[in-house]
Amino acid sequence: MTYRAPLHDMQFVLEDLCDLSAIAQLPGLEDATPDMAKAILEEAGRFAREVLAPMNQTGDQIGTHIAEGQVTTPPDWKSAYDKVVEAGWNSPTADPEHGGMGLPHVVNACIQEMFHGANMSFQLCSMLTQGAIEAIQGYASDDLKQTYLPKLVTGEWTGSMNLTEPQAGSNLAAVRTKAVPNGDHHLISGQKIYITYGDHDLTDNIVHLVLARQPDAPDGVKGISLFVVPKVLVNADGSLGASNDVRCVSIEHKLGIHTCPTCTLAFGDQGGAVGYMVGEANRGLEYMFAMMNNARLSVGIQGVGVAEHATQHATAYAFDRKQGATATKGVDTIVGHADVRRMLAVMRARTDAARGLTCRAAASLDFAARATDPDLRARHQRRVDLLIPVVKAWSTEASIDTASLGIQVHGGMGYVEETGAAQHLRDARITTIYEGTTGIQSLDLVGRKLLRDKGRAAQELIADMRTSADAQTGPWAGIVTEAADLVQSALDWALAQDTHKALSAATNIQETFGLCLGAWVMGDAVRAAQFRIDATGATPYLSSKLALAQVYATHLFPKARACLSAVTDGADDILSLPPEALRTNSVV
Repeated sequence: MTYRAPLHDMQFVLEDLCDLSAIAQLPGLEDATPDMAKAILEEAGRFAREVLAPMNQTGDQIGTHIAEGQVTTPPDWKSAYDKVVEAGWNSPTADPEHGGMGLPHVVNACIQEMFHGANMSFQLCSMLTQGAIEAIQGYASDDLKQTYLPKLVTGEWTGSMNLTEPQAGSNLAAVRTKAVPNGDHHLISGQKIYITYGDHDLTDNIVHLVLARQPDAPDGVKGISLFVVPKVLVNADGSLGASNDVRCVSIEHKLGIHTCPTCTLAFGDQGGAVGYMVGEANRGLEYMFAMMNNARLSVGIQGVGVAEHATQHATAYAFDRKQGATATKGVDTIVGHADVRRMLAVMRARTDAARGLTCRAAASLDFAARATDPDLRARHQRRVDLLIPVVKAWSTEASIDTASLGIQVHGGMGYVEETGAAQHLRDARITTIYEGTTGIQSLDLVGRKLLRDKGRAAQELIADMRTSADAQTGPWAGIVTEAADLVQSALDWALAQDTHKALSAATNIQETFGLCLGAWVMGDAVRAAQFRIDATGATPYLSSKLALAQVYATHLFPKARACLSAVTDGADDILSLPPEALRTNSVV
């Protein structure tokens, strides 16, 4: 089977859960009407199905290779990338002034989900380029914008983010890469690891965004600056010149995303790579975090995409595979077994909830960037900041759980590579790690987003959840009310503790938020679906929406109570546990 974009659900989410009509009234987004979005998503879905998905499994089998410092991708990768550039899919939200589509972030969220769902290894290239565009557009000088933005936006050149170093890992305060002033530029020297699409054969230039320190910079994160370091130097007339002092030392041999070149890059082996400072000195981490924040949202979207593909894959198999007598009259394939239906329903329900939540975060990003009312902009920026660590952590963890269930639906056939089910799990596994692990997202949620503002953004979100509950009828009024109560309890507990204790429970707080916000989204989906049914009659899609929401309420949401119990009752157990207790009996 191949991937098919969930266009019906995406349109429902945009119109009924994210109020696309209101977003289309924001300055610069007037053309983003539901009809326009529908047409764009249909075309993006066709592209994902016909161009990207067919390469997914074959690319995984072929992988990327390096010889004499040159990275090569599978034979059809370059032609597919050229089609992305030709169709303008490289940077849908970029300013039309530089060749972008100027689409809302919430519409782009759906496009990115399709492309990541169809072929995550491939789409990672454009994801990193979009991050580079955001950093340069937001903070670079006009000269740097003029030189690099147009070709990044079109996709003629790609971008990469260079943060991690061997001795530093996630601790960016330990970054050692040097940047020595040299006239109108700096000479960069050092090594970066785990650089996604740090080298490849898809374009003739790669624009690296590199964190480095000047010689007189203060220690720690306050001394980090951000630099544009092109793989190939750019002449004054915009043409390409000599190669820069940057080389790919190796590519990683990974569990998944085999066709995504994850590189170790050496800067300055021959005296120093030419780099140009972005913005002001010693503010590099601030600039990079602005880019990284949106990248974390993108990784959350990746999680939804992989979960969707895994769900489609398992569902198609269940409707085709015959094994054993089923208790469902007239059904002779394994979907007739109740436990198979349970697994598929849980996969679908959690994926739908994650899609709704990620799109709501993206919609707030649109309001934060474009609303004319400064108070409304600020409120939505708080909402974005609060939701992104939840979206990143909860959606990516969902992708692993969903892909694992997909293998279980396949049985033994899922554990062998021929069916392709195992690839979803292998690919999904990295999403909870890069751009900040689940633990880092949870610490960010609790430490920065709850404790730092004394719960202001969370209280605004809880108020919106209670408004949704008040608008509900039937059992969902109680479900959404309980979801709001659980979030309130987690918040109150965190605010009442010292920081160390609150952070010890961060991951369980994050999971509580995710499960409860998923219930909020599904409750609003039930209300919207029922409204449509009452107005125009039931359809298979709307009826399934109601049924799957009920599965969420009975099979997923109850876990939020257990997570909250682990928060309030389990923090002391972790803090009091001596590290020595974790050694196995075989260790002396």
